[in-house]
Amino acid sequence: MIIEIDQGSGFCFGVTTAIEKAEETLREGRQLSCLGDIVHNGMECERLRNMGLDTIGHEEFSHLHDATVLLRAHGEPPATYEHARSNRITIIDATCPVVLALQKRIKKRYEQMDKSKASIVIFGKNGHAEVLGLVGQTEGTAIVIEHAEEAAKLDFTRDIYLYSQTTKSLDEFHRIIEYCQEHIAPQATFRSFDTICRQVANRMPNICRFATRHDMILFVCGRKSSNGRVLYNACLEHNANTHLIEGPEEIMPEWLHGIDSVGICGATSTPKWLMEKCRDRITEIVGRENEQQ
Repeated sequence: MIIEIDQGSGFCFGVTTAIEKAEETLREGRQLSCLGDIVHNGMECERLRNMGLDTIGHEEFSHLHDATVLLRAHGEPPATYEHARSNRITIIDATCPVVLALQKRIKKRYEQMDKSKASIVIFGKNGHAEVLGLVGQTEGTAIVIEHAEEAAKLDFTRDIYLYSQTTKSLDEFHRIIEYCQEHIAPQATFRSFDTICRQVANRMPNICRFATRHDMILFVCGRKSSNGRVLYNACLEHNANTHLIEGPEEIMPEWLHGIDSVGICGATSTPKWLMEKCRDRITEIVGRENEQQ
């Protein structure tokens, strides 16, 4: 059986940097908390927890004093930094540079625009950590739309400045742009800013090609990963024999019957070591069944 791991899958630059900063701090013997899961992958979070990383939520953070806290790649709103300054919390800032640049752009636009006549719109997932950080740059006033169809609810008599969460679909973002261009009122201005991370966006065509090369695809990622859900659905569209799994223990031996090649891929939150464990699990299953024949 051929088993191939997609070389384009795995942690993006931002996630890699956040994990490296966490590991470096923990190796120094310092206590470290991460505000939210450092990555949307349970097994990687467990690995870091075993190294000593404590994961906390915003409620715990609001009562924290004199501690060291890592901010993950998704970024945080200004209120998080203000609380840290007030409570002597040392921040290790692992915000992805792409996300950080987007936050600054939105903040600058919000400060400069006529707030009585303009709206900032963000194409993103409501409640997602990155989106909360972006909305925070506008004092909570930005409008979030999750799908192209939701563009219909916008007030096109106002100026609209459209941005996107860095990991969203480029195609859907363009559909939103087209809709807004068609419906913006003559007296209003519409401007869009392509803020989608190309390291993530380029994975879509690559992973689709990868999915067509194999009899079966194992897409490995945490089920909380929004980026993972998008890429998994793309794989499924190109190869109906695609399974979403979080780890090797979920691989069913019956999936491998009659299969000559397996492709293993994942999200920007999927560690390479986890895909390798899935490969090893397949090898183990196939070897055991060969011995029984």
